[in-house]
Amino acid sequence: MKKLTILGIESSCDDTSASIWQEGQILSNCVANQDAHKLYGGVVPEVASRAHLENIIPVVNKAIVESKVSVDDIDAVAITKGPGLLGSLIVGVSFAKSLAYSLDIPLIEVNHMQAHILAHFIDDPKPKFPFLCLTVSGGHTQIVKVTDHLEMEVIGTTIDDAAGEAFDKTGKILGLDYPAGPIIDELAKLGKAKFEFAKPNIADLDFSFSGLKTSILYFLKRKIKEDPNFITDNLNDICASVQKSIVDILLSKLKKAQSQTGIKEIAIAGGVSANSGLRGALNKTSVELGWNTYIPKISYCTDNAAMIAMAGYYKFNIGEFAGQDMAPMARMKM
Repeated sequence: MKKLTILGIESSCDDTSASIWQEGQILSNCVANQDAHKLYGGVVPEVASRAHLENIIPVVNKAIVESKVSVDDIDAVAITKGPGLLGSLIVGVSFAKSLAYSLDIPLIEVNHMQAHILAHFIDDPKPKFPFLCLTVSGGHTQIVKVTDHLEMEVIGTTIDDAAGEAFDKTGKILGLDYPAGPIIDELAKLGKAKFEFAKPNIADLDFSFSGLKTSILYFLKRKIKEDPNFITDNLNDICASVQKSIVDILLSKLKKAQSQTGIKEIAIAGGVSANSGLRGALNKTSVELGWNTYIPKISYCTDNAAMIAMAGYYKFNIGEFAGQDMAPMARMKM
């Protein structure tokens, strides 16, 4: 009997990724990173979309070869529709539509943020419904109540900047390479969180990180006036303090959401969920408060096509397919 096989493709930002899912297993998950953006201190949309054009065919080919399936085995193509950079999304969507059309197989559109949450169903243990998922990345910070694989409600979101953006903008102030989040994480392990910054006072379950960024900037300007070598001499402690501030904000809202809903199944997802400070703090909190916590492995936290293929599987099951008129969306609600 033929095994159901889905090709997932992800191109929402600066990583081109392809993955093969087959009958409950990820057979391959290939990613081409774009190092060119380090020169600019952030993702340049035009550069990203051109790199996707160069990478998408080799990456898809590699995923198919590594999975040991043939193109003819593929039953559907799942593709990120949004949210993301429009130019990057256009490359992925155009390729996916062409491939699905040429093979005469279904095309499945996937919400990138929904896929981050569904990454939890790739490996065991899997969260039980309902669960809360803190979804944190460079572009989004949300608390999502998940009642089924395709039934999700955003109950808290950022009103300005995302947590990942706070890491990267702080890194830029400190003179660190882009992306700064992983660098701050590593330096924080060598320092102590001895500096304090202003905490946002935002109602309900929403987040704000713009005030924190401003507080960090003014703090550093003041300290540099007193001592021009302040950043160099205290870099590890600054990184530890910044990381702790961001993690404290995230966990404070997550605790509030758990208290309001009574749900003790707690998950995290998105690029920032790879942060060791957040992972450690969540594990500690789960022991203290009796939560069941779920943290994906690192390769499923950052942008990847395995999560797109996983989401595609659940949509395939209910026959939720897209037409050839499907268009990418830079902004797309859950």
